[in-house]
Amino acid sequence: MVSRRDFGKMAFAGLPLSAAWSGPGESVVNGVRLGVATYSFRDLLRTPGQDNIDGVIQALQFAGAREIELSSANTEPAGPNSGPAVPPPPSAYPPPITAPTPEQVAAAKLAVRNSLRRWRLATPARNHEAIRAKFQAAGIGLFAYRVDYDEQFTEQEIEVTFMQAKALGVRTMASLTTLNGARRLAPFADKHDISLALHNTANEKDPNAIATPQSFRTALAFSKNFRLNLDIGHFTAANHEAVAFIQENHASISHLQIKDRTRNGGANEQFGEGDTPIKDVLNLIREKKLPIPVFIEYEYLGLGTPQEEVKKCMAYVKAALA
Repeated sequence: MVSRRDFGKMAFAGLPLSAAWSGPGESVVNGVRLGVATYSFRDLLRTPGQDNIDGVIQALQFAGAREIELSSANTEPAGPNSGPAVPPPPSAYPPPITAPTPEQVAAAKLAVRNSLRRWRLATPARNHEAIRAKFQAAGIGLFAYRVDYDEQFTEQEIEVTFMQAKALGVRTMASLTTLNGARRLAPFADKHDISLALHNTANEKDPNAIATPQSFRTALAFSKNFRLNLDIGHFTAANHEAVAFIQENHASISHLQIKDRTRNGGANEQFGEGDTPIKDVLNLIREKKLPIPVFIEYEYLGLGTPQEEVKKCMAYVKAALA
């Protein structure tokens, strides 16, 4: 296991020649394709009502990332799950005399959700085509588009998100959803012939969750276009063995999410300080030459900015592959 001190040293050390970029929009380190999930930048400050693509591009350039899994939280207007908005002047929002009631909180959330639905349905494809052009101009490749579908999505909304993926030019989508959600999504993946990678959770107590190997098999059977976006941190937190699972099921895996968590549902940790076998997984992909891209997802509570922490994570992975 790598100590905090050694981890910090690797983060700022020079990279070996084996870590050189392979080409525009893609980074390959000793045969392993490496990128970043833009969900890592969910806490960037942003303007209410707008996307934060420009900020994400700047963060990716700082971290040295050249390929991404793009989150819809970055392409859509700022909302309750899209990171903090830039606050207005203090005089614009005096403290409330009384706390809002649960009903008022629920009504406010519903209003935001309905507003996002209207935005999705009204926004033309050229919006996401322009986003694609920004990443292309920055030399950053789009591997997948992630949309986390819940029960509130209408059929129209689901259709729109698949059209957004096409406008972005990706052939792979990713989603943290449920078994019920996967059933609803299967006809859309088949209609549009888009690979949909299902993102696992660690919540095995929920029978509707995609969290166990059995639930993986159940979900993958819904569509020939379904794959697994294996989050090895969540998989470890659920007390499963990532290396053995990848060895046996690599043909069903679209890409990996790399984070470090402890077992028994434990917390996110700095890379190298949890129980997730990050190095062993990376070495397996390298040695077996598995065509599975890996994407860093920053979720632990770091002392630096998201940009700085993602850069440290990138350095850790590159050093592990050197």
